[in-house]
Amino acid sequence: MATLTDPAASAHAPLGLTTTQSAFIERAQAAGELFISQPYELYSAENQETWRRLYRAIRPKWEKYATPQFRAGLDNLMLSPEAIPRLSEVNDKLSPLSGFKAKAVSGYVPAYLFFDCLRTRNFPTTITIRDGSRLDYLPEPDIFHDVAGHVPMHTDRRFSDVLVRFGEVARFAAKRAGTLPATPDEQRQRLESNIKALARFFWFTIEFGLMRSGSELKVYGSGLLSSLGELEHSIDSSDVQRFPIRLEWVVNQYFEIDHYQPLLFIVDSFDHLFDLVGHLEEWLHRGRLDHVAPGEPLVNAADLQSFLDARLELDA
Repeated sequence: MATLTDPAASAHAPLGLTTTQSAFIERAQAAGELFISQPYELYSAENQETWRRLYRAIRPKWEKYATPQFRAGLDNLMLSPEAIPRLSEVNDKLSPLSGFKAKAVSGYVPAYLFFDCLRTRNFPTTITIRDGSRLDYLPEPDIFHDVAGHVPMHTDRRFSDVLVRFGEVARFAAKRAGTLPATPDEQRQRLESNIKALARFFWFTIEFGLMRSGSELKVYGSGLLSSLGELEHSIDSSDVQRFPIRLEWVVNQYFEIDHYQPLLFIVDSFDHLFDLVGHLEEWLHRGRLDHVAPGEPLVNAADLQSFLDARLELDA
C-alpha cells in the first residue's frame, strides 16, 4: 500500500514546500510519517527563488565569518546557489567523506530519536523552506538551515565524530535513567535534568558555537551559519558576550530561541569539542547533570517520553 509520501501520492499534492504552509507535510504528519521522501517536484518557483536569494546574500558572509572547515564542506558538497539541493545528490558527496547522510523528515523529531540518529550518522533534515518574506531569522529549522547550515560541517570527519559521540552520550543517559537508586518520580526528574543539559550543550556548540582560528573568531554553529543577519552579528556586535567555553556554564545556562543570542561560547578546535563531549559523559556518570539550573529549554512531553521509551528498549 502506498504511503502519503510516495512519489505517486505527492504528484497529487498542491505545489509548494514552504515552512508551516505545506499541504504535503500536513498530510505526512497526519499519517504519522516522520521519515519521508523529498518530493522535489513540489518545490514552487517561489521556493527556489527563496533559496537563490538566501544563498546569494549569505555567501560573502560565509567567506568572512565561517570556519575553514565549513567553507571546505561547501566546496566538497558543491551546493548550487541556483536551486534547492536534492538530498540524494547531497548524500552522494557527503557519505564518502564522513559516513553521514541527510535523512528527510516531516517535522519535529523527539530529542532521543534525533540524538540517536546522529549516533548512527543520520541527520534528520527538514525539506521545507522558509517563506521568502522572512529571510533573516527563523526560529524553526528549514532546508536552508539544515543543508546549507549543518551539512557542510558534516563533511569534516572530526566534527562528525563529535556528533556521533554526543549521540552515544544521549544513549547512555536513557539507559542510566532506569538504574538510578531513586523512586520512579526522582528518576524522571533527573532524566529531565539530563535532557536539559544535553540540549543546552548542543545549542551552545553545534547550533551557536564559535571557534578560534589563529587570532580571529570564526563561526561553526549552524544556527548562526544559516542566519543572514545573526552570522555577522555574532562576531561583530558589541551586544554579544563571548566567552571561552566552560562546561559548568553551558549546562546551566538557559537560552531562548526567538531572538539573536546575547551569549556565545568559544572552543579552540574540534578536538577540544570532542573532548568536551567526553567530559559531558563523565559528568553524566557522576550525577553532575542530575540537577542543572532550571529554565529554558523546557523539556516537553514528547522529548521526555522518547528517552523513557528508549530506556525500556535498551533494558529489554
